[in-house]
Amino acid sequence: MNLSLEYLVRKPKSNIKNPPLLILLHGYGSNEQDLFSFADELPDDLLIISARAPLTMGPGGYAWYTIHFDNTDGKFSDTDEALKSKEIINNFIDEVIANFDVNPNKVFLLGFSQGTILSYAVALSHPEKVQYVVGLSGYINNELLPENLNHTNFKNLEIYSSHGTVDQVIPVDWARKTKPFLDNLGIKNSYEEYQVGHGVAPQNFYSLKQWIEARI
Repeated sequence: MNLSLEYLVRKPKSNIKNPPLLILLHGYGSNEQDLFSFADELPDDLLIISARAPLTMGPGGYAWYTIHFDNTDGKFSDTDEALKSKEIINNFIDEVIANFDVNPNKVFLLGFSQGTILSYAVALSHPEKVQYVVGLSGYINNELLPENLNHTNFKNLEIYSSHGTVDQVIPVDWARKTKPFLDNLGIKNSYEEYQVGHGVAPQNFYSLKQWIEARI
């Protein structure tokens, strides 16, 4: 099946009609195999699609947008590329819904790092299309969001976010702004921290799995 992004799929293990959809968005320099490695541990009812980012970094490595680590002011994200990838992901969701028999009212995005940043951006821009977000080791980048969010209807959106307290890639202070930002918009959300670096602790995975299970 030809979609705009390369992807892997895990079909539901249960005999369910129009299953909920979970799209996995990997981090910078990784690929679609990364998050897909724990797909079999996620709820049986889900149709899981793991997407590959469009920018090639090298053998087996891909990115949603460029990060200029040698920038004199520190890490610098290419905002134009990020906005382009935001729309690519938005269109990819439409393609998946059109080509797979899924429930369009049960769409989950699960991202890690750069994938989380874009998951937030897509969901906050298109809350009519995405109902649930699991954001791991990321943050909300305001440059990727539309203006006048206060006039947007977020009543059907819910977000789970988590971060490592010793994350050496994305400071935990950036992630700690997520909950007050979402609270201010009236979005149902939860935020958790774990004593890890830029990764997902076993307890974190167990917690996000429970969160997903409760919503399908």
